[in-house]
Amino acid sequence: MTKKILSDAINACVERGNKAFVPYIMAGDGGMTALKEQILFLQEAGVTAIELGIPFSDPVADGPVIQEAGERALSSGVTLRKVLKELTLFIDEVTVPLVIMSYLNPILSYGIPEFVKDCGDSGVRGLIVPDLPLEENDLLRDALADSEIALIQLVSLTSPPERIQKITAAGEGFIYAVTVNGITGVRDGFGDELQAHLEGLKAVSPVPVLAGFGISTPEQVQSIGAFADGVIVGSAIVDAFHRGDLPMVAALVKAAEKEVYS
Repeated sequence: MTKKILSDAINACVERGNKAFVPYIMAGDGGMTALKEQILFLQEAGVTAIELGIPFSDPVADGPVIQEAGERALSSGVTLRKVLKELTLFIDEVTVPLVIMSYLNPILSYGIPEFVKDCGDSGVRGLIVPDLPLEENDLLRDALADSEIALIQLVSLTSPPERIQKITAAGEGFIYAVTVNGITGVRDGFGDELQAHLEGLKAVSPVPVLAGFGISTPEQVQSIGAFADGVIVGSAIVDAFHRGDLPMVAALVKAAEKEVYS
């Protein structure tokens, strides 16, 4: 079955002269009722896809802002199962691809076959599992084979060329190019090697390359987006929603549009 729904959405955005913009939100931060409101607001703002983080008790890749959002969601009783069920209630209103970002343990606890089925029924078209190494991909890839859900690969700044070749060869949906060494969170600047890293990934990847981790301002959306097919913004979006600063969310999305970007 095709895995191109997500990559096609990104490519269509790029072909229009824009950069893809994928916001990350913590599902259930603000309560489950906030999930629909946030998704539909982002969709109306013009995002390319939406990454939904699943709260987890030991989030090894998450910085303070996302960790705190996850703690708020967990304290409200949010689970992976509840998120997927909630999505089914308004999936007919969602027109952009949804991507689930979950650590492996909640998926295993769910049961992989049931998880894959429920993801498909909920409109999920991409899956990011940051603690699933390439060598263990078959644990999920086999179950996803007959679905439209792309298993998205992450590439770090320190990945050697031979590993980058293997990771990009397995790429579906898009390649998630991690822009910093460390956890998520707002950054003032990025290393000089980032441009070459992103351009190198684009040269070998069969799917679009999106840059993420630490991107938090419209200026960074533009400057880093210049070397990739688009960007993923997490902590700044999560923080803005928590503070009720919807204009900031809209400004970040707008920065990826052609007339602003160029």
